[in-house]
Amino acid sequence: MSVYAIGDLQGCLDPLIELLAKINFDSSKDTLWFTGDLINRGPRSLDTLRFIIALGDSAISVLGNHDLHFLAVTSGNTKHTKHDTFEELLAAPDRDELIYWLRSRPLMHYDQSRNIALIHAGLPPQWNIAEAQTYAHEVENILRSDHYQQLVTSMYGNSPDHWDPALTDIDRHRFIINCFTRMRYCTAQGTMDFKYKTAPGTQPHSLYPWFTLANRKTLDTTIIFGHWSTLGFQHECNTFSLDTGCLWGETLTALNIDKQNIISVNC
Repeated sequence: MSVYAIGDLQGCLDPLIELLAKINFDSSKDTLWFTGDLINRGPRSLDTLRFIIALGDSAISVLGNHDLHFLAVTSGNTKHTKHDTFEELLAAPDRDELIYWLRSRPLMHYDQSRNIALIHAGLPPQWNIAEAQTYAHEVENILRSDHYQQLVTSMYGNSPDHWDPALTDIDRHRFIINCFTRMRYCTAQGTMDFKYKTAPGTQPHSLYPWFTLANRKTLDTTIIFGHWSTLGFQHECNTFSLDTGCLWGETLTALNIDKQNIISVNC
């Protein structure tokens, strides 16, 4: 039995099928962990989502910002952008089932036996792993409720950008969502910045990749994430970054989480 973590797909099904063949994936004994952003911007969002759902318990995926954006658009109060490519999803006869499946995905998957967490983007330095799980569950419970539309249509925005346990309502939920699905850079104190998206070394000196902060309380937990295509693959500070730019014609990467070796295919 092997467990493979795979970076952002964004509707790129063909490279995924090629990658699964390369790792000799067997759904009867192997498990796939997806870093989120299963859909949007790529050519086959509908096919990709159906393919992963069909894997059943062999596939675990966390939510990414593009997955949440799709839920916001389907709520009827958010317009899709000119770059969105989920028209087939919106018109699919099984659309309601696909929406329900996405709403049921977690923001974080934590494997206690391995002490490994799977997320889409980042974690603020103030949270330990138990707190991160608690805050993820707060949002997940709303996503799975009858009131999820209000959450996904009010999640947009960059504030608040610093954690305060006293945050309430949408400010609290927006901060949690932004950490798990949008975070890249932050200050040494954990104040998030959403302007800079390029590779480390190009940002202002006051900003740091979130995973490099020495005061991060999750340093003892291995964290696997995606989201940051300009970062590419990296293994640093007990984290693995797996968005290697499949959408942009680069590669799709899988990490065997027990052997810690990577396998990639060209896109």
